[in-house]
Amino acid sequence: MRRCFLAVGALAVCCAVLPAHAAQQIEFWHAMDGPPGEALAELVRQFNRSQGEFEVKAVFKGTYYELLTAALAAYRKKSPPNIVQISEVGTLTMFLSETNVPISRLLRQQQVDVDWSDFIPTVASYYSKDDKLASLPFNVSTPILYYNKDMFAKAGLVDAPPATWPEVEAASRKILAAGAATCGFTTPSPAWTLLENTFPWHDQPYATNENGNTGLDTRLLINSKFGLMHVGALARWQKEGIFYFSGPENTRPNNKFADGECAMVLQSSGSLRTFEQTLPFAWGTGQLPHWGPPYSKARTSLGGATLWVMRGHGRAEEEGVAQFLKFLSEPSQQIWWATNTGFVPTTKAAVKRMEDAAFYKQNPKQWPGTSQLLEGKVTPFSRGIRLGNYVDVRNAIEIELDNIFSGRKTVKEGLDAAVLRGNAILREFAVNNGAAPQGEI
Repeated sequence: MRRCFLAVGALAVCCAVLPAHAAQQIEFWHAMDGPPGEALAELVRQFNRSQGEFEVKAVFKGTYYELLTAALAAYRKKSPPNIVQISEVGTLTMFLSETNVPISRLLRQQQVDVDWSDFIPTVASYYSKDDKLASLPFNVSTPILYYNKDMFAKAGLVDAPPATWPEVEAASRKILAAGAATCGFTTPSPAWTLLENTFPWHDQPYATNENGNTGLDTRLLINSKFGLMHVGALARWQKEGIFYFSGPENTRPNNKFADGECAMVLQSSGSLRTFEQTLPFAWGTGQLPHWGPPYSKARTSLGGATLWVMRGHGRAEEEGVAQFLKFLSEPSQQIWWATNTGFVPTTKAAVKRMEDAAFYKQNPKQWPGTSQLLEGKVTPFSRGIRLGNYVDVRNAIEIELDNIFSGRKTVKEGLDAAVLRGNAILREFAVNNGAAPQGEI
């Protein structure tokens, strides 16, 4: 009897310490740090707490470029993550690769119901192939204008953001004359804000093939009459101290606005929460400046990133991926994400709930970026820029912008050189992906 009792007791103890069924692990690589990264971590925790079958592990992998490189390398080694966050400039690369499963197909296979028609058309169309979403729109952003209200007040200006480039110039001159700042405006992302978004904002072609949306054999058009006028104005303002150009993006930090040296900055709408937590002065936001007539106003380009599902995983993992992506697409999570980051919501249901709750009236700083994407006119030139190897193209453009603003080249010489260098990169990408480019670079 004693031996039997001990055996039963031992079995009870053994059962008590056995772990519960382990949740299926889902690996999610991303490129978000700072306040957006903290918000992402919380969103992942919310999903993990909402159920016990799957556990998403969010892993920071550096910049978007580093992340894309790492993801493609991991796929070649047959050890890819389940989900990877790819910036908008990597969209064409992902479309043409065999590394991913289109999200619309995955969710259909997993019998996970998502109302695809609820995604905002201007957002969904950019990330769709054959009219079906290939990746999940996630952190959607666009460049807007941030201005220092204290500097504006010191210069006797009204508390309102300049809406046009001439107004930016006039405000900058008054601010400099009042000694309120050492520069009028700046940007940490010159090619993205001053060219990639300014061209479609004015309904001007950035590249052939409707900015790369209708074919691979694409060439840049930034040395057009509009480009010469716009960059020419920037070059003049740079010489006069109105515009501060720090050099190609990421070559050195540009904190002139945060440090209280420049009165305005053109920066991502996704910087809203970071600024709220860090800026020591009163500030506001406005839309990206526009030149006005004769140029019509269209829409700025999408920025940010989407979530791509990588191939090479079993059915159980794909089920967890599908559930997580459905979770992220639901209105409550969309609203939470937009509220806590400043990114633009991606579904009509989320936008409507936010408008019904007077969110944008209570949070006016968040409306400029949202309005540029939701209210802007969609034209062949404002559908988004979809070019191959675009990180390299952007770098080539910014090198030539540096040559222009430093006085080493004229505006025409610099833009012509940017087009020549960029077109060579685009041609190589086209040839490598089966296109048959024609004509001169």
